[in-house]
Amino acid sequence: MPVMGRILAIDYGKKRTGIAVSDTLQLIANGLTTVPTGELMSFLTDYVSREPVERIIVGLPKQMNNEASENAKRIEPFVGTLRKAMPNIPVEYVDERFTSVLAHRAMLEGGLKKKARQNKALVDEISATIILQDYLESKRL
Repeated sequence: MPVMGRILAIDYGKKRTGIAVSDTLQLIANGLTTVPTGELMSFLTDYVSREPVERIIVGLPKQMNNEASENAKRIEPFVGTLRKAMPNIPVEYVDERFTSVLAHRAMLEGGLKKKARQNKALVDEISATIILQDYLESKRL
């Protein structure tokens, strides 16, 4: 099988941003880390200098009526900056309406103790992993 670049997913938050990345075959999503949002661009610049990244997926939170949420208004300027900084890497939005709910459910079903479930950084990283896994599965259909 041909080796491809990784797909990187971002669960962008006001304070923290969860990051997940695929394997080079683009089959499996793995949580990578959570970084303070203020350090996100330098983290991404460093990461793509070391790893082949084919595409970046950004979770776009929408309200139930399909309108952009408050956080979505923060994400668009970030994505503009990202596209300028990395013009060779396509950036795509994916709907992430239910990812934090799914992240909490995954933590519960995985048997994580209450203290671990209250770890917001872990929730953000799991949310990014869910965004990426959904994206990877949608590409296989």
